[in-house]
Amino acid sequence: MEISVRNYVVTSLLVVFLVAVDGYLVKIDAHAEECFQENIPMGTTFSIIFEVAEGGFLDISLKVIGPDNKELYFGEKESSGKYTFASHIDGTYKFCFSNAMSTLTPKIVMFSLEIGEAPKADVQDTQEDHNNLESMINQLSTGLTGIKHEQEYMEVRERVHRAINDSTNSRVVLWSFFESLVLVAMTLGQVYYLKRFFEVRRVV
Repeated sequence: MEISVRNYVVTSLLVVFLVAVDGYLVKIDAHAEECFQENIPMGTTFSIIFEVAEGGFLDISLKVIGPDNKELYFGEKESSGKYTFASHIDGTYKFCFSNAMSTLTPKIVMFSLEIGEAPKADVQDTQEDHNNLESMINQLSTGLTGIKHEQEYMEVRERVHRAINDSTNSRVVLWSFFESLVLVAMTLGQVYYLKRFFEVRRVV
């Protein structure tokens, strides 16, 4: 009995950690739309998590469409988000990111799909320990996946904020250099004007 339970735990862990999450990093050009699709059985819970890493005002539009072309969600000009759905029918679900609002700037979007386990047929199982272990493993997997995504998003935010700080510092340095040039030019101009003024007075 101990051997079978141990094998069950190992198998469940492998299934949960290897199949549950798909992560992507995509570039979406201006006026473009990129769609991704996933086959999901009916009754399965699935989530999409996304973050705009760079580009423009860090905004993107998201649309989730079901197999029957029913629009499950539409969000416009969002920087990040996490949305969870339950598949109402079997089929291919589409996840579309649109950068139509941008005229020139492409966007870099990081997103991941979390697909839950498909509902199982009603099968009587006399080993209640297996059900309890499976529930605990699923909860553990969900928690670890959430932590992993939070770490990834923190890294993306840190990279974005660093880029903004570097850009701001560069602009401040350039503006200070420009002000210095203007100040030097004004000083030289005043010296030249005063020199000419006294030279004219001396001639008169």
